[in-house]
Amino acid sequence: MSSSVQEAIQVLHVDDEPDFQDLTERFLEREDEQFSVVVATDATEGLEIIDADKPDCVISDFDMPRVDGLEFLRMIRAQYPKLPVIFFTSQDRETIIGSAIAVGPTDYVEKEATAEQYELLAEQIRSAIQR
Repeated sequence: MSSSVQEAIQVLHVDDEPDFQDLTERFLEREDEQFSVVVATDATEGLEIIDADKPDCVISDFDMPRVDGLEFLRMIRAQYPKLPVIFFTSQDRETIIGSAIAVGPTDYVEKEATAEQYELLAEQIRSAIQR
């Protein structure tokens, strides 16, 4: 790794489970010092953060109260069509692909509290912001 200073990668994590948010934030920031993670507990708060902070990537749960991940993705795409959005969820891939493919999530990572899944998520974030 070069000694030059690299810009922070601003990541918004939207999930209604605070413990899982904390775990994800800690892992990502430990995995790559470039990651700066901001959290929101629902889609409304997430959109406010997107409007104010313009993150580089959004990771979102799919199954959330009031506004689910699919509707949240639609709201993001209406205002920010190129913003990378990765579903990080326990919903199975077929459910996500079947209902969300037309709206265009950038990627999908199965939500598990394992080092391998967090490493995969970190890699998907890096890949998504370079597209």
